[in-house]
Amino acid sequence: MATTTLPGGTFTMAPDLTVTRMGYGAMQLAGPHVFGPPADRAAAIEVLHEVIAAGINHIDTSDFYGPYVTNEIIAEALRPYPDSLHLVTKVGSLRDDKGGWPPAREPDQLRKAVHDNLERLGLDAIDVVNLRVGDFDSPAAGSIAEPFTVLAELQQEGLIKHLGVSTVNAEQVAEAQSIAPVVCVQNFYNIAHRVDDELVDSLADQGIAYVPYFPLGGFSPLQSEELAGVASRLDTTPMAVALSWLLQRSPNILLIPGTSSVAHLRDNIANAALVLPDEEIEILDGIAAPN
Repeated sequence: MATTTLPGGTFTMAPDLTVTRMGYGAMQLAGPHVFGPPADRAAAIEVLHEVIAAGINHIDTSDFYGPYVTNEIIAEALRPYPDSLHLVTKVGSLRDDKGGWPPAREPDQLRKAVHDNLERLGLDAIDVVNLRVGDFDSPAAGSIAEPFTVLAELQQEGLIKHLGVSTVNAEQVAEAQSIAPVVCVQNFYNIAHRVDDELVDSLADQGIAYVPYFPLGGFSPLQSEELAGVASRLDTTPMAVALSWLLQRSPNILLIPGTSSVAHLRDNIANAALVLPDEEIEILDGIAAPN
């Protein structure tokens, strides 16, 4: 499937970094629970080919997906990379032998992680590296100055083009900005989980991208009578409504829904193109009051 227009258009994160607001999250290219290889590697490669064919130029990945699996598949499927493609990775965690996600934010761990991402992706420099700080569902408290400074040093060395942060609070974003420019924030956010409402707006005012993970609820899929009602009235699915709400919520929001299925990828793109009427947005905005 080829297309020249994706839902939401594009967003300029930096003068040399304009991405489609509809991106792709590579997490699901790994095995169950983001651990081990996929059941069908050929299907995973086909999905990545479809991502490019659809016009998506923004892929979110990490060496700790698998671990290593998604980056290896991306390199196998897409190298040599199209000039327009931008790869975004994250560091700050490892995978243990039980599939856990222990933190890995010591300076030597971060340096190794960046070099490992470069090697497996086959790159000389990575477009964006996010520092992951907290757990999936909550930021970790405290200063992030030391680990973020390590990434800023790697940026000065030319190994990273731009920096971002993930699973952080507003104070940590400001602290990171005092060290080096931040082009994106990647946090848990969706139509029913809106703790970051003020942060989304603040970042929009600064021209900084906000990238919500778990846009459809993640490990606990979205369940809402209001959401289901809007979907029914618009003759569509709750998933389509939830994705479209995010794109209409703020122009700095980028979507990275993941899938291991070409059909599902096409559905995600089509779903996000839905235009929600104002009266339905008012109903949806009431699902979770800003915290």
